[in-house]
Amino acid sequence: MAPGHYFWAIFYFACLCSASLANNAKVNFREKEKKILDQILGAGKYDARIRPSGINGTDLEATQVFVNMFLRSISKIDDYKMEYSVQLTFREQWLDERLKFDDIGGRLKYLTLTEANRVWMPDLFFSNEKEGHFHNIIMPNVYIRIFPYGSVLYSIRISLTLACPMNLKLYPLDRQVCSLRMASYGWTTADLVFLWKEGDPVQVVKNLHLPRFTLEKFLTDYCNSKTNTGEYSCLKVDLLFKREFSYYLIQIYIPCCMLVIVSWVSFWLDQGAVPARVSLGVTTLLTMATQTSGINASLPPVSYTKAIDVWTGVCLTFVFGALLEFALVNYASRSADRAADMHRENMKKKRRELEQASLDAASDLLDTDSNATFAMKPLVRHPGDPLALEKLRQCEVHMQAPKRPNCCRSWLAKFPTRTQRKCSRSKRIDVISRITFPLVFALFNLVYWSTYLFREEEEE
Repeated sequence: MAPGHYFWAIFYFACLCSASLANNAKVNFREKEKKILDQILGAGKYDARIRPSGINGTDLEATQVFVNMFLRSISKIDDYKMEYSVQLTFREQWLDERLKFDDIGGRLKYLTLTEANRVWMPDLFFSNEKEGHFHNIIMPNVYIRIFPYGSVLYSIRISLTLACPMNLKLYPLDRQVCSLRMASYGWTTADLVFLWKEGDPVQVVKNLHLPRFTLEKFLTDYCNSKTNTGEYSCLKVDLLFKREFSYYLIQIYIPCCMLVIVSWVSFWLDQGAVPARVSLGVTTLLTMATQTSGINASLPPVSYTKAIDVWTGVCLTFVFGALLEFALVNYASRSADRAADMHRENMKKKRRELEQASLDAASDLLDTDSNATFAMKPLVRHPGDPLALEKLRQCEVHMQAPKRPNCCRSWLAKFPTRTQRKCSRSKRIDVISRITFPLVFALFNLVYWSTYLFREEEEE
């Protein structure tokens, strides 16, 4: 065989050997992972009931667990139940030197587990949790990563409904602080300590949208608690929410203002339009009462007065005051009518007395001339008759010439503040109400907004 043929045969054999070794190396790499898991988690080699050692492998030190989380969404904040719902990715990281393994020259970055019961887990729980559940679609949203130097990373996606005690004194101009508290249930601080991960322990999804609130900021803190059984490590996140006022301005404040202004239309209606004024006052009063009850139905029954209670209470008082104003106007009008009737009767009585007095005087005059003899005189007076002229002068009636009508005085006579005895009092009440009610309501708005906005800035 020629030397060239030997060269090509050796080259072909070398290629086959290198390919076989590469395939064997790949298969052996996956087998290596299995062997590592069996080696560190095998029966009789690792006990998940025993906590890891503390710092530098000392058993007398507490195990440190570093916590961080990612807020995915906040679905609702319920004022009535005083709770809020949040979905988050929760992560814990600690060091367990029993899980160290060879990384095969850096080719094996970490091992992944999906069963949390295979390794020791911190007994963390959410102390202000009301309800919660894991996510199992399509697979359980949980994993455990074991790194070569023994570090363990636990990550899980959960949804929680948490209690959030609220102070509603400034509602709906308020800010609320809702906390998320995490603590150890069984291990005391001598055995287990929770710490916030350095850097950025809490992340929030971008463009977080809430229907009626805005997440202004969040703060991380520690909240260790002492009980009869010892001191337990605790972490908390305070979420500061600001209530969006535009919704309440459109749904509550503007409609209440409109109802109050509509109740003032009664002041411009004629005092004799009793059905119109009564129906207007009763309708606005019932509508305002319904609005108030609807607002209170969405809030918990608290022992203190809220800002919205002050607003609805004053608006209801103004509407009720407009209805009482018509009752006062009606009473004043009827009193004026009775006074006018009495005055009319007195005038008729005086007129009858004057007529009777004039008849008595005429009869006395006839009695004095009873001895004289009167002859019937013709109805037509002759120009030369002196007696007829004298009698005519005695019977003259002095009439005042009628004045020319004055346009300005006629217009003033139609104005509601005319000083006529019959209608001046009732219409004067309407005129005063037209000015007083808007001014007092404007003053109330000035005091209300200044007070509560100033208190809001102080709390901020």
